[in-house]
Amino acid sequence: MMSPRSEVEAANSPTTAEYSQEERALLLQLAHRAIEAALQGMTLDLTPPTRHLAEKRGAFTTLHMLGRLRGCIGYVVPQQSLYRTVAETAQAAAFDDPRFAPVTAAEVPNLVVEISVLSPMAPIRPEEVVVGRHGLLVSHANHRGLLLPQVPVEWGWDRETFLAQTCHKAGLPLDAWSQGADLMAFTAEVFGEVAPAGTPPKG
Repeated sequence: MMSPRSEVEAANSPTTAEYSQEERALLLQLAHRAIEAALQGMTLDLTPPTRHLAEKRGAFTTLHMLGRLRGCIGYVVPQQSLYRTVAETAQAAAFDDPRFAPVTAAEVPNLVVEISVLSPMAPIRPEEVVVGRHGLLVSHANHRGLLLPQVPVEWGWDRETFLAQTCHKAGLPLDAWSQGADLMAFTAEVFGEVAPAGTPPKG
């Protein structure tokens, strides 16, 4: 069994990417088709096309529009095939993220999809957390908060800020990570689309 550190080093090595360019393109297209099918009241065939995509994996689908977050929903613990998970989380990100109004048909052409396929969770000590490599799950009592590995990079956070912000996401004190809260790490293979021409960079 690999440690969180060795898992993430493998995931970030270009020679050990688990998903091929063809598989990535297939999953990104699936996310778009799932959103369009929901808008049209249609049902997709979610039978995985390959054994690899039939494996149970946790995953998040993130939607951006015009350089801004438009929705993000996912499963931390594997529930079903990755293929079905991507379709369901794409629909949930588009229509069920409580932070945003549901995506409209007029917005669909401007949606940019990013998929994060998660590794298994493993306990980690705060000093072992590597920004840009690890995602974090902080939990204590009935509180749980998760941030994906790309989040601290996008915001320019250091390790301690990353830990504090994950606690904030859980509704815990910012220093809960050093006061007995459980800390789990995971890695993610992250891939997405190039934003349409004229789209401003993410802030």
